[in-house]
Amino acid sequence: MRKFYMLALMAGSLGLTPQRAQAQTPATWQEHWFEHNQVVSRVFLDNDLALYYDNDVSRSVTWPNSYLSQLWRYTKKIYGSFGTEPQLYAIMHTGKYSGGHPSTYFDASHDFRNVIDAGPGSWTGATPGDYNLLTHEVSHIVEIGGKNMHGSPAFGVWGDSKWAEIFLYDAYKGMGMESRATSLYNELLANRDNFPRANTAWFKDWFYPIYNQYGGAQLLNRYFIQVSLYFQRTGTDYSTMNMGEFVHFWSGAAGVNLKSLATTAFGWTSEYESQFVQAQQKYPFTYTPWGPTAATLFQDINYGGYGVYLQPGSYNLAKLKAFGARNDDVSSIKILPGYKVTFYADDNFTGASKTFTADATTIDASWNDVVSSIVVERSTDNPAPIGQTIWLQGNNGGYMSSKGGVGAMWTNATVVQGWNKFLVADAGNGKVALNNGGLYVSSENGEKSMTCNRTSIQGWEVFDWITNSDGTISLRGNNGMYVSSENGAAEMTCKRTAIDGWEKFSFGITAAAASASTLAAVKEEDLALTTEKGLVIFPNPVLKGNTLTVKLAAYDATAPLNISLVDVNRTAVVYKKANASSVSVSTSNIAGGIYILTVTNGKKYYTRKIVIQ
Repeated sequence: MRKFYMLALMAGSLGLTPQRAQAQTPATWQEHWFEHNQVVSRVFLDNDLALYYDNDVSRSVTWPNSYLSQLWRYTKKIYGSFGTEPQLYAIMHTGKYSGGHPSTYFDASHDFRNVIDAGPGSWTGATPGDYNLLTHEVSHIVEIGGKNMHGSPAFGVWGDSKWAEIFLYDAYKGMGMESRATSLYNELLANRDNFPRANTAWFKDWFYPIYNQYGGAQLLNRYFIQVSLYFQRTGTDYSTMNMGEFVHFWSGAAGVNLKSLATTAFGWTSEYESQFVQAQQKYPFTYTPWGPTAATLFQDINYGGYGVYLQPGSYNLAKLKAFGARNDDVSSIKILPGYKVTFYADDNFTGASKTFTADATTIDASWNDVVSSIVVERSTDNPAPIGQTIWLQGNNGGYMSSKGGVGAMWTNATVVQGWNKFLVADAGNGKVALNNGGLYVSSENGEKSMTCNRTSIQGWEVFDWITNSDGTISLRGNNGMYVSSENGAAEMTCKRTAIDGWEKFSFGITAAAASASTLAAVKEEDLALTTEKGLVIFPNPVLKGNTLTVKLAAYDATAPLNISLVDVNRTAVVYKKANASSVSVSTSNIAGGIYILTVTNGKKYYTRKIVIQ
């Protein structure tokens, strides 16, 4: 009951203003909340953890020192800042109280600190339950004190433990504790709850599917960003969220409408439908896939402290805070190749400015902790050879092979033949897709060996094309991992965390799209064209380097608009998916020639001939 009361109180509007950090952590601390009245003593201190025991906790218990420090470090790295003090304050008891409770830097009750307070175990066994309990309490700090906001809007929907379950699973994976993550996964798959309906499988039917398909840790982070950007609040205190709003905001985080998944997981009542429609009207953001993480800000030098992950766009101070940053608090940065980041000393892109185009382990002294707004944008056009057919050669000398779409891909071919030729298609947002024989290469999300058997471009079929300083290229999947040739000794994978020899490829052009003059004799009827009302395309013909606009007059907002531009060999050179009635296509990287444009929206299907001159 103590914990439920504490969380409910924190989820409400307290109207408190957090204090600045104390100059140092105290050696002893007098508890003064609920029935807690112990004087606890500090037994461990580093930059991420201040650990306190009461007199009954054995001083031989040392495993929380490294574990809780690592956990809080990981939490800040993913979710951003939690006030000005870097430490998590952890209090542990033996033989008293029950369970645990959290508090945040917003709350006077615990002296404006991020706190987990747990008992009554002995802690000497370092059991899975011990780890789970402490990690569970940290999950509550994330939901009630992250992104510079206060309260948990969804607490009434997911209760005390459902968010905590996916947080625990991700934390164990993120910290490399795979056996603990696997054990927890197997346990959670069997869990059933009686809310919002009987026999609800929260982890199996909701959290794990969206975590696995739409970005892992960054999917979780983006939910809290989305809430901070849009959800109603008074000052920094959130209001409460209903089920329709819950599904709407998670859909925004995933970049896809999750109503059908929610129906499977929770059922879908008329009340939920009404709430969902109202949420879409009240908070009119679209379910658009998030762009690449083009820049990552870090609080400390050498990529230390909390992390903030930015897509291409403009970020004033309010938006930076919604992404987890604080004002004037950046000391190092990572930048995706092909992008540039402009720092502004003042809010709303004013004051002195400085542009960065590469990683910086230490920002120069004149700009350290002097950033109030930021612009992230491409420094060049997509460097990939869009519209060209290429071969890719690993550093083992072998060529990448689709294996005809049967089984896993390898990098062991000795000559370039049919299975080794890949059409580079523009997948949007600066990403590419690779097509061989009408099928697309898939990263398989890094969970198994790569394949080339997909008939359309989805998340696992898009890659960042990265140009390395030595002239080679690397491919990064949407899981954030790099494609590896595995030196030609094993099936190709997309699970490497950094670029080394096996993650570098040479490439060459084998063929381009046919030119307009070459295709002049192609008959329109041979291209199986149809002309239907409701589709507007302009200009057509379009000059290379200009923009082609596709607009659907009778747009069905319940379904995405999909367009693909296909050459006469039936190979896609552009694929785009949008939740909008109009889409623009740049022809900068497409060879001149005759193409077929295919447009689908729900049950509607159109094809048109397009000429690029």
